Amino acid sequence: MDIHDRECFNLNPATNVMNPKAEAALAAGLGSRPSLGYPGDKYEMGLEAIEEIEVIAAELAAETFRADFAEIRVPSGAIANLYAFMATCVPGDRIVVPSPEIGGHVTHHAAGCAGLFELRSHAAPVDPSGYTVDLDAMESLVRKVRPKLITIGGSLNLFPHPVAEIRAIADTVGAKVLFDAAHLCGIVAGEVWPDPLAQGAHLMTMSTYKSLGGPAGGLIVTNDPEIAESLDVIAFPGMTANFDAAKSAALAISLLDWREFGAAYAKEMAATAKALAQSLQAEGIGLFAEERGFTSSHQFAVLAAPWGGGQAAAKKLRRAGFLACGIGLPIERVAGDINGLRIGTPELVRRGMTVDDMPRLANLIARALNANDPDGMAAEVREWRETFSGLHFIRP
Repeated sequence: MDIHDRECFNLNPATNVMNPKAEAALAAGLGSRPSLGYPGDKYEMGLEAIEEIEVIAAELAAETFRADFAEIRVPSGAIANLYAFMATCVPGDRIVVPSPEIGGHVTHHAAGCAGLFELRSHAAPVDPSGYTVDLDAMESLVRKVRPKLITIGGSLNLFPHPVAEIRAIADTVGAKVLFDAAHLCGIVAGEVWPDPLAQGAHLMTMSTYKSLGGPAGGLIVTNDPEIAESLDVIAFPGMTANFDAAKSAALAISLLDWREFGAAYAKEMAATAKALAQSLQAEGIGLFAEERGFTSSHQFAVLAAPWGGGQAAAKKLRRAGFLACGIGLPIERVAGDINGLRIGTPELVRRGMTVDDMPRLANLIARALNANDPDGMAAEVREWRETFSGLHFIRP
């Protein structure tokens, strides 16, 4: 795809590019082979190699996230959240979840799988300055609502969430804590971000194709054997009796990259995000959480009101050769649009960009946002983009 491979800089933290060996595994013919049952006791015959792949991928996932158990038979990050809800709740239960203003995902709410599973979602009170939950107000809400589950994390994460404090609040009512690491899993794996399981989360869900740089899919890790057993039954014989073995192979290849390069990749993603945010500020672009240093993750947010909102800004950037999207922020709303623009660095870094490239990149982004005709910049952007032709932080 020339759009992603040659023409545009991908600023969207919700996507990435894989190791070509992992991509090749997706085309290896494994995906059409049903794999019903457990390794060593499959219903269909001739699956010995697939059984090995399944075990290797699960062991690598647990190793990568320093967890006791990993469930890899998950079609997507959204379905990972559904499995987590099913493992900890029953229909009719109350859950406390992040508001969309602090990155809460649709799956946490009535319109997503939480609602489809007939859970009653209550939005956690917001701490705007930290882009996280207000602990004092949350404690009051939890006492009132008495949820079975508290979820933290989401589509934008700027500063560490108070996981240990949330776990203490959850314990007062016997609730479980779910950390949604769909976006953060890469920098959690690389130990740039605090480990939610070590801080007290009962389980952690994620997408495998964002900051982790693997195939499209989901993953759940936990140290709780009862939750692991519930997840196992949900996966088989429940929701994913036959799963995509090719994706498991691609995930295993991607996780081997993390074993060797994960810490360096995660560190570079975070450093590059900070440098790009600082460079955009120097170009006169307003950013969220400037007083706190913008971000300590691989993501940050632009205040998008001057361009009519986040989606309007993203569409303008697209014309110049930049890929991004809007995000909700706990500030004044923008009529008819989202008030923030989300920017992240996973693919920029994978393609070979470094902190040293960020001033030039910021200048181009600022010019595109402020241009009357951003299409006129597309050739200039593409010419520079084509100089980043390799892939980094992967095994050859």
